[in-house]
Amino acid sequence: MNNVDNPLKKLLASNLYNRYSGILSLSDISLFLVDVSGDILLELIPSPDFCSHVCMKRADEVCSDYKTRFKPDQEGSFVCRHGLENIFLPIKVKDETLGYIAGMQVYSQDTEYKKYMIDVQSLKSTRNVELEFIAKSIAALKTVEFNKIQIHQQLCRHIAKNISLDLSESVSDVNPHVARLSIEKEILEKKIIDLEAKNMSLVINPHFLFNTLNCIARIAYFEHSHTTEELIYCLSDLLRYNLKQDDQLHTIASEIDNIEKYLYIQKARFKSRLEYSIDVPEKIKSYRIPNMVIQPIVENALIHGITPKRDGGKISIYGEKYKEAIVISIADNGDGFPKDVLDKIQQCENQSGLGFRSTDKRLKQYYGESYGLEIVKSDYSGSTVTITIPTQPLGGASDERRLDCGR
Repeated sequence: MNNVDNPLKKLLASNLYNRYSGILSLSDISLFLVDVSGDILLELIPSPDFCSHVCMKRADEVCSDYKTRFKPDQEGSFVCRHGLENIFLPIKVKDETLGYIAGMQVYSQDTEYKKYMIDVQSLKSTRNVELEFIAKSIAALKTVEFNKIQIHQQLCRHIAKNISLDLSESVSDVNPHVARLSIEKEILEKKIIDLEAKNMSLVINPHFLFNTLNCIARIAYFEHSHTTEELIYCLSDLLRYNLKQDDQLHTIASEIDNIEKYLYIQKARFKSRLEYSIDVPEKIKSYRIPNMVIQPIVENALIHGITPKRDGGKISIYGEKYKEAIVISIADNGDGFPKDVLDKIQQCENQSGLGFRSTDKRLKQYYGESYGLEIVKSDYSGSTVTITIPTQPLGGASDERRLDCGR
């Protein structure tokens, strides 16, 4: 078995778990790496206690239901003698099976009834395990929906495929970058899923936030604190708009309306240190732009242009329509971007939260390489950043009404 152990153990020495920890967090169903003889080399996601302490003869060896199916070029899924769903997928290099990715050990909704048919007394006598432990371990066995089983099967296939590619790379020079790129792709997909999950929590929870803000605003109204009331309504509208993560194109009108609320709130904070003007012609307000494109630029003008100046300054937003393009300019009369920040932007490095690169990329993805962001100037007299999009028709989308801050 030396020809089997050496490549897999070499792979384990390369910290296999850490490399896959990102996508492994997508599931809580068992997944483990075994060699062709059935020895468990690594538990990526632990098996349930019933399988590892009651059913298996040894905790580091799969049960006989698996072993009878480990044959060259074999793969598939099966239901074990206790009704649990299982899967095993070969890890192959040059048509030689070196081991398997296996796991699941859960009930489907169709097989859950078998959970209540397990002969507990027989297991006690053959495995010499306390009845209480057997009962608790059976009760802890999971029943999962069919779609979750399918997702876990796909995850197992991805990992089996990538381990095979990694092993191929270690024994030959074939496709040296394929495995790494595939792993990175899966980790990025996991991050996207995480972000979507976080966004779902934001979609569920804001009702409480908005209701609370409206309640505070009404209290301010009855106490005749009209400025406070207006600020709260503006903040509520701003948060509501910022939670629109549907990645659709919004009208320039709705974007500008959002910017007005943002600047109104900042004006209350900075008072005379902040002035602003917005001059966007009505004829271009019906054109569409990705949401949350203008605000990060305005925010950077405030942070890097106005805030450092003792006496503050002014932010100007204006739009123009040319023959085939619409240009929205955000200008400030501050001291320009700090040199290190400007260098990072121009070198397309991580902009420390400035968002220029990601915003420019979004615009290019929507409209093409000819469009996007440009820093027209940044010096002691201030900075000007332009957003350029093509002149495209509205496309029959529904109109969006302008909201006043006050009620």
